[in-house]
Amino acid sequence: MSVKPEHYDVIRKPIITEKATMASEANAVVFQVAMDATKPMIKEAVEAVFGVKVKAVNTTITKGKVKRFKGRPGVRSDKKKAYVTLEEGNTIDVSTGL
Repeated sequence: MSVKPEHYDVIRKPIITEKATMASEANAVVFQVAMDATKPMIKEAVEAVFGVKVKAVNTTITKGKVKRFKGRPGVRSDKKKAYVTLEEGNTIDVSTGL
């Protein structure tokens, strides 16, 4: 499977948090993905870009919070996260980059 430019539009960046690190112990990796990305699109993109076999994809949408910027109310943008579970024996080292 060849890497297409649109695969890099689907996967925005890896998420490295305490919760994501705990998920990596269960052979899962967390990515921020495009809001219009579907689970099959995410699976295809991860398999093509990283050369691994994906077992399952779970997604979650985090609504943007209302925060104050310089005293004025503003809204953070919504984010979509994908928890990608990999088949046994496959790993992605997110700390090195592409």
